Amino acid sequence: MNDAVVPTHAPELTLSSLYRDHHSWLESWLRRRLGNAWDAADLSQDTFLRVLASAQPIAQMQAPRAYLVTVGKRLLVNFHQRRSLEQAYLNALANLPETCVPSPEQRWLVLETLQALDELLDGLPVRVRRAFLWSQLEGLGYREIAERLDVCERTVKRYMAQAYEHCLLVQL
Repeated sequence: MNDAVVPTHAPELTLSSLYRDHHSWLESWLRRRLGNAWDAADLSQDTFLRVLASAQPIAQMQAPRAYLVTVGKRLLVNFHQRRSLEQAYLNALANLPETCVPSPEQRWLVLETLQALDELLDGLPVRVRRAFLWSQLEGLGYREIAERLDVCERTVKRYMAQAYEHCLLVQL
């Protein structure tokens, strides 16, 4: 007969225990995907910050690693999108005459603004996003957007309304 006492429930999971038990594993997982220890460390910290800020009660997590991987994957996608956006901006800067190249501070502000805009529009369908960006950044009218997208103007109006509604709801 086994006299060992079996607890009736697992100890309550806290942020501290979650971090202690899974941080190094998560950082290794991220490092394998990024090939870079510095970025992996940053994204690992960001993952735990997201967990802390989330509505998911830590004490009720049934599969902490699966949850951390889900959050980590989202951050990886954002990371790669941000890098792609930065590279596109740097490529555009390379084509500018020397006298028009912005200062490092201006470049940083533009990149931050582009990143905020990208996050704001995240989740919109591609055609809606394109219509909105063409309207706002290139100043195209609904007719020109409709021609580019090969849709009617009424559809462009619907796309724009959807984009504006999305932006307003994200800001709330």
